[in-house]
Amino acid sequence: MNTPTIPTRDTTKTAVADRPERRRASPRDADAIHEGAVLHPEHERAVSRGPVAHGGVPADPHALARSVRRGPLAPWLDAVDYAWDAWQRSILYLDVMRERGNQYREHMAKRTPGVLMFDAEVLVDGRTLEHPCNYGLTRILPPEGTVIDPGKRPYVVVDPRAGHGPGIGGFKADSEIGVALAAGHPCYFIGFLPEPVPGQTIEDVMAAEAVFLETVIARHPGVEGLPVVVGNCQAGWAVTMLAAVRPDLFGPIILAGSPLSFWAGHKGGSPMRYMGGLIGGSWMTALTGDLGRGLFDGAWLVTNFEALNPANTLWTKQFNLWAKVDEEAPRYLGFERWWGGHIDLNAEEMQFIVDELFMGNRLATAELITRDGVRVDLRSIRSPIVVFCSRGDDITPPPQALGWITDLYESDDDLIGSGQTIVYTVHDSTGHLGIFVSGSVVRREHREFANNIELIDCLPPGLYEMVLMPAEPGSEEAERGEPWIARFEGRTLADVRTLVGANEEDERAFAAVRQVSEANLGLYRTVLQPIVRAAITEPGTQWRHALQPSRLPFELFSDTHPLAPMVKRAAAHVRAHRRAAAPDNPLLGVQDLVSKAMVTGLDLYRDRRNAAAEALFYAIYGAPLVQALAGLKASDAAPRRHPGLIPEGVAARRQHRDDLMKRVGEGGIREAAMRAALYVGRGGLAVDERMFEVVRAVRAETADDETQEDFKRRLREQYLMLEFDEVAALAALPKLLPADEAVRRNILALTERVLTAAGPLNDDARRRLDHVATLFLS
Repeated sequence: MNTPTIPTRDTTKTAVADRPERRRASPRDADAIHEGAVLHPEHERAVSRGPVAHGGVPADPHALARSVRRGPLAPWLDAVDYAWDAWQRSILYLDVMRERGNQYREHMAKRTPGVLMFDAEVLVDGRTLEHPCNYGLTRILPPEGTVIDPGKRPYVVVDPRAGHGPGIGGFKADSEIGVALAAGHPCYFIGFLPEPVPGQTIEDVMAAEAVFLETVIARHPGVEGLPVVVGNCQAGWAVTMLAAVRPDLFGPIILAGSPLSFWAGHKGGSPMRYMGGLIGGSWMTALTGDLGRGLFDGAWLVTNFEALNPANTLWTKQFNLWAKVDEEAPRYLGFERWWGGHIDLNAEEMQFIVDELFMGNRLATAELITRDGVRVDLRSIRSPIVVFCSRGDDITPPPQALGWITDLYESDDDLIGSGQTIVYTVHDSTGHLGIFVSGSVVRREHREFANNIELIDCLPPGLYEMVLMPAEPGSEEAERGEPWIARFEGRTLADVRTLVGANEEDERAFAAVRQVSEANLGLYRTVLQPIVRAAITEPGTQWRHALQPSRLPFELFSDTHPLAPMVKRAAAHVRAHRRAAAPDNPLLGVQDLVSKAMVTGLDLYRDRRNAAAEALFYAIYGAPLVQALAGLKASDAAPRRHPGLIPEGVAARRQHRDDLMKRVGEGGIREAAMRAALYVGRGGLAVDERMFEVVRAVRAETADDETQEDFKRRLREQYLMLEFDEVAALAALPKLLPADEAVRRNILALTERVLTAAGPLNDDARRRLDHVATLFLS
């Protein structure tokens, strides 16, 4: 019987004619296999079967792709893979630009555009006031689950009107408003409309903000302490102007990225301060206002900001979107909604800002006079002032944020004798906008401001730097979820002068700019302004408005563009068939190298441009002949006034000192405990938030019914007595103590408990405490 033979096939030696036809792989075969790779039929069947190994074919289809890429075709496959990815990203990038244009048009069409993410109700509309303006007061409605403590003082966040629309202070959940709400404070927001009320002035805005604060105070009659007011950027100097004429409305003031000393800066940095001098002064501001038929387009301010960092403006911001378009688009569009929300100012408002502040620098020298005849003297502010700035901020660098301190006060004794408390903190790297919107900054610095605002309000007069220390693992702070401990270390005006870097050469150069600016503005108004105003038409103004360099990119591409429908359809197709290049594709590394080269080149251009501008500025305005023509005398050591030297102010401070020292022997247990603790603290101790918590606990234990305002006033008086005459203040200390030795020992123990709350005393403080013990127990 013949056994049938079962034919066999040697698959390793299949004739070419017998081989099944190979086909191109499609994206459905495996994500990692590039379209264009050739699959053997056996491999194709393995891929179609899924992750089951058969006949030596890898169970993981990605393993096949990796094996192919290790071969000689790898560079070509990487190139094709990258090219496909880059093409898809380009389509998606164009679609994001289309969405940006649509968003811009929708945003600008709103009557009250803004980017505030919190719900709010309008309380006061500034357009209805006696001196109308486009500002308004709103109450922030706490998000669900947020608990507000009605006993805490309210927070008022004032948004900057410097070219963009309102809302940056509440742009994110992690924001100035967010941390205030999280700390349990009732919160209010002062914003504005995109168009000013015709004829409104800076003083009208000040009057409106006074009404807003009066409204907030009236809504919280049982709260101890006045509102905390946060002024961002431009809003900072506006807030201080109002606080100087209405100090009765303000609790602690927080100035975030706010310029108050407009001439200050270091050579090699602060390039914006030279701009006014190089264009010949404020006549260009007047011309821009005339071209706008009485309106100054805030987009020009944005253009100036963007020019500071051409690498970011021209390359980095757009490249990052293109390179990470799959995940970056929502964040990019969210920011551009605010950045492109340009607003207008009245020409008169902008002229005041440039003439009196940027060119004249008259705020920090008490040279501004209101229409009611009131001098705007920042020394009149009675509230603690907190200054938050950053070395990475090229719009408001630390010298411009802090220089007003050394402009106002001649010495540390002058600052302390004036009863002023100033706290500053300098971030190392964050940029100007990061001060307001960076999540890490908000969660650290702004959170500590909110958590320690009562401590700041009670600090004795003087200059302090807020230093944040990590909470030790296992400590009470760490257990409560507080990662940082705020420490307020005493500083001197010499420390600030080091940060500011002011010098006589700068003062004289910028004083010459002020004089030249006034002369050129007078010439423009006399010779050119009548001609310009007669030649301007409404259609021409609208075209100039639309073609403004910062507005134009938003105007150019939206759904109104003829190519927009095609881009939209192509983007939808790309999203449905998106295939990104592998993360280890070497061409992605080349892409990053090209980007870094672009940034390096643009940064080099920026540095060379800034250096040339600075050299030209000093060549012109540093020249003795130009200064003489501007009216500056060679013998003038100080080209502008310093408020601390005004005779009436010096006399008033001397009288205050004499009156206070007459009461050095008056008081009782409270005054004795405060004076003793303050004396020991003057031995190099920093004020720590843990000390303040112990003070609160001691007051609660002793059923102290003294109000915080009385506590603050008493503390400041005892500190000033020690400052004015420490020997006399200590000599009078026993007179304040009761005769009962047990009570004296208890006071001494409580004092030591407060002082050691943050850790052991240093040698000087321990010596002082021993001296106090001798006075208490003798």
